[in-house]
Amino acid sequence: MNEHCERLLGRIENRTARIVVIGQGYVGLPVAMRSVEVGFPTTGFELDPHRLAMLQRGDSYVEDVAADVVGAALRAGYRATDNPQDLVDFDVAVISVPTPLREGVPDLSFVESAAVALVAAIGQGALVVLESTTYPGTTEELLRPILERCGLRCGEDFFLGYSPERIDPGNQQYNFVNTPKVVSGVDAGSLAVVDAFYSALVEETVAVGTPAEAELVKLLENTFRHVNIALVNELAMFAADLGVDIWRAIDAAATKPFGFMRFTPGPGVGGHCLPVDPSYLSWQVKRRSGRPFRFVELANDVNDHMPDHVSARITALLNRYGRAVRGTKILLLGLTYKAGTSDFRESPAIVVADRLAALGAELSACDPHVPAAGRAHVPCEVVELSDAVLQSSDLVVTLVDHPEFDPARIALHARLVFDAKAMLRDHAFTGETL
Repeated sequence: MNEHCERLLGRIENRTARIVVIGQGYVGLPVAMRSVEVGFPTTGFELDPHRLAMLQRGDSYVEDVAADVVGAALRAGYRATDNPQDLVDFDVAVISVPTPLREGVPDLSFVESAAVALVAAIGQGALVVLESTTYPGTTEELLRPILERCGLRCGEDFFLGYSPERIDPGNQQYNFVNTPKVVSGVDAGSLAVVDAFYSALVEETVAVGTPAEAELVKLLENTFRHVNIALVNELAMFAADLGVDIWRAIDAAATKPFGFMRFTPGPGVGGHCLPVDPSYLSWQVKRRSGRPFRFVELANDVNDHMPDHVSARITALLNRYGRAVRGTKILLLGLTYKAGTSDFRESPAIVVADRLAALGAELSACDPHVPAAGRAHVPCEVVELSDAVLQSSDLVVTLVDHPEFDPARIALHARLVFDAKAMLRDHAFTGETL
């Protein structure tokens, strides 16, 4: 352990290490807020002018971070900025920027831009940690060479590691602090300072051997979910053809205390992880080995076609009641990608809405979590849920099981329902369940 490592460990222990978090989204903002809470002087770097303005006035656009938390952080010294000069002389930099797919290929341009900004700010003894989801090898093959353009040597003059984010928006039980944090470093010194930093923020850390292992952890976790959701989604299609209640079958299977984990079907997958992360792994596997990752490709195919299946089921349901989709007033309940969150990135509910709109449906939607600014990006009018709105709709489609949606109320007032989330299973209603 060299003198730079010992000095940084001391600054972390004494809470004098200067922290910068690049990207203040659903991952970076909780990290920054927790960093301030435990006593580190912290700067949040955010280039989106709307987000930056909100942070600087003490507001929040991340549902899991309350506005009063941001306000308290500002009073404690937190600074939100878009000026690269404010990054100079950092001790720990956390990169938490988006890593989207562009036509099936990983887009790491945001990571590269963050790294370039840090080249001008990094000094001896500093630590850089990547949290953005990416393929195994990114930290050492992409990030390290960019940072070393500053003339310092990684592992000797500065430290580098990877720690995959495990944020689950809307989860009321597990949050950033009580979810174990996987940590890694490019060498022993890097791992020591990465572990020390996150140990100051969370209750438990889990060290792995290399950044590539840590990068694979994140992809493994989400590929596991993606594949199992695809399994129950395809089973739901077959069960409907066989006249079997898939939901009761899942309930019964879940009573087994070993060898089974409960996953439920729905209109598809969405958000920041499931539609993207497994494809990162598949892309890297094919690039390195020349072979396809067949489980991921099959899961992508099943989950990508669930909105089409839901639209087809809705069409068939309306046909049984003597109606066409065209001209039918359809109310969609939920537009985000999961319950309890405002995030509608890659939301399958939006795809279902697009499909029904293309068939001529007169669409409206209720979603208490979609902010006013986001309503311009959805393909139908967003209205407040009321008894009158339910009663005036020819068909109500449940796409997201937000806690604000009362199943008893929906069952009582809706004329016809297609329940894609099995919200109404304990209530008598006219219609059918996915």
